[in-house]
Amino acid sequence: MMRDESTLGLKRRARKINRVLAETYPYAVAELDFGNAFELLVATVLSAQTTDVRVNAITPALFARYPDALAMSQAQPEELQELIRPTGFFRAKANSLLALSTRIVDEYDGLVPGRLEDLVTLAGVGRKTANVVLGNAFGVPGITVDTHFMRLARRFGWTEESDPVKIEQEVGALFEPKDWTMLSHRVVFHGRRVCHARKPACGACPLTTLCPSYGEGETDEAKAAKLLKYELAPGRGELLEKMRAGATRRELRAQGYGLEA
Repeated sequence: MMRDESTLGLKRRARKINRVLAETYPYAVAELDFGNAFELLVATVLSAQTTDVRVNAITPALFARYPDALAMSQAQPEELQELIRPTGFFRAKANSLLALSTRIVDEYDGLVPGRLEDLVTLAGVGRKTANVVLGNAFGVPGITVDTHFMRLARRFGWTEESDPVKIEQEVGALFEPKDWTMLSHRVVFHGRRVCHARKPACGACPLTTLCPSYGEGETDEAKAAKLLKYELAPGRGELLEKMRAGATRRELRAQGYGLEA
């Protein structure tokens, strides 16, 4: 929170930050590739302790082999483990995927449930994963509190909490529910590209006048610009323009663009 900032002032500043992020990242979306709720659920479980880029690299073969919950529930553990090995912790993740697929088949007629209270009972699924699935596959508003969102919410002065559920509640109170899902995407995009954990690129940030943590990172504009990642990184202007024009990640990869940091 800014010094001497009222609750109303905090809410107004928070919403202004959201508007600026919307202008900066008009192409912000869930960065996991998926075609339906089951694919998104699986991809999100796999994304733990690894990058979305790595998950997106292995899911085409995974979903070609196991296109739905029924197929995955019948998978041989060793074969499933081998397909997801690059994501790390592949034995534990394979166990979770087998268990959640079996429950979806047995208890939900093979369809991913569309309620948070059901999703969080599935193996490997917590509130973060549930909110990702609800917001992006079912259109149910939710705030996804991952490490990036947690870091930026505290830097923005939106909360002083460290518990993800309390952060979700406090930040949610600052915004209209209809904005929660897109807010999550924009904040995470900004955390991955500009507001890094160790050395934020403050001098290249569009939120300098709105952020009480400005100055924690590099404030020199030229030096800060060199810290930017993904499509904002130096020399990637063409990629940025294509993303702003609406090109999908799959289209960009087909054109030979690398989407890693």
